[in-house]
Amino acid sequence: MNLLDKVKDAGVIGAGGAGFPTHAKLSGKAEFILLNGAECEPLLRVDQQLMKIYHNEIIMGFEAARELVSAKKGIIGVKEKHKEAISILRNRIIELNLKEKIEVKELQDIYPAGDEQVLVYELTGRVVPEAGIPIQVGCVVVNSETSLNIYNASLGKSVTRKYITVSGDVPSPVTACVPVGTKIIDVLKLSGITEFDDYAVIDGGPMMGPVMKHLDGYITKKNKGFVILKKEHSLIRKKSTEMKQARRVNRASCEQCRMCTDMCPRYLLGHDTQPHKMMRAMAYNLENVEGQKNAQLCCQCNLCELFSCPAGLYPKASNVYFKEKLFEQKIKYRSIKDTFEPRKARQYRLIPSKRLIARLGLKSFDRPAPFMDGFVEPEEVHVLRSQHVGAPATSVVSVGAHVEEGDLIGGIPEGSLGAPIHASISGTITEITNEFISIRRN
Repeated sequence: MNLLDKVKDAGVIGAGGAGFPTHAKLSGKAEFILLNGAECEPLLRVDQQLMKIYHNEIIMGFEAARELVSAKKGIIGVKEKHKEAISILRNRIIELNLKEKIEVKELQDIYPAGDEQVLVYELTGRVVPEAGIPIQVGCVVVNSETSLNIYNASLGKSVTRKYITVSGDVPSPVTACVPVGTKIIDVLKLSGITEFDDYAVIDGGPMMGPVMKHLDGYITKKNKGFVILKKEHSLIRKKSTEMKQARRVNRASCEQCRMCTDMCPRYLLGHDTQPHKMMRAMAYNLENVEGQKNAQLCCQCNLCELFSCPAGLYPKASNVYFKEKLFEQKIKYRSIKDTFEPRKARQYRLIPSKRLIARLGLKSFDRPAPFMDGFVEPEEVHVLRSQHVGAPATSVVSVGAHVEEGDLIGGIPEGSLGAPIHASISGTITEITNEFISIRRN
């Protein structure tokens, strides 16, 4: 079995984003393959620690992926502040005789350095076209944990565990390795908080992650972390604003200063993302959304709402509103250009992470979240059938069957994009629904 089939069978997906199946991403050819080790969301601590602990496996998985796509160069992007990880990676690359094939490049400590298109520019100097993907400029991007999973797949190991940071206003910020399908509430309690009546939880980083409406979900292969804050924290109040309220505030208060546009990372790369125009369209209650197609260029990094706007308005909400309207009417943005150049002001408008963290009111919570000793071993898991881009996995087991950790429990439907799912603990299948497959430890 070749590596691509092993990656597919192991259920490897993007470990920190939308969950795109990795076998599909690695099925083509590219000039460069990039490892996203930026981890630019404040307070998350997974990738920076994995690169120090599992540096050998990550490098070897990355090199295997490089060979798979026939890339002439593999580039690992790590923020310059992670000096220990950079030193470890560079030394190990030399020891593995991979210096001519893989290099480590240092990234500025800015947000959003981990945005796929920002990363491509920072590491290669190429700009991904509007509404495009990195392969259009000869690049494929994977992250640190995905590279680790590619290495494990080469050994026949399926994706059954996930690395999660739990941080914020908590007694003990922690990073843990947990089985896929573990109850989210059990992972949150690793932080030292047991009662959550006074707290809200952000699923993911504080910039792009949504506030969870309930805490009774389960860990998936694409979860990266959780940020726990008091319900009265300004960030929670801001992120909890409903679309109806955001639209009302935007209409009444926007002064068209265009700071949301001038600070937008995609606009600074030369794209036509212009959230101030979406704010204007919302103010005039324009019904014809054809003229708002560039709302689809928004990557929803949330800088416009949480940093740039001097009035504390909701430019991202305007983009999201028109995105939804465009989707309903099946209208798609079509770029009229093939090549793009960053705007000259870009170098002066990059947002330092420390300034962002202070603006978010998170400075006192910007602490290490070390790996906990041992592993989380739940008595029961609920492995979701849809935790990736593409069709849900089709069950290949029945209630009452015994499975070992790593056994296939859900396959990819014939002819569909997707990723298989596997038992994350050894035990008995107790329930199969359209949403999940449950396993109880024997």
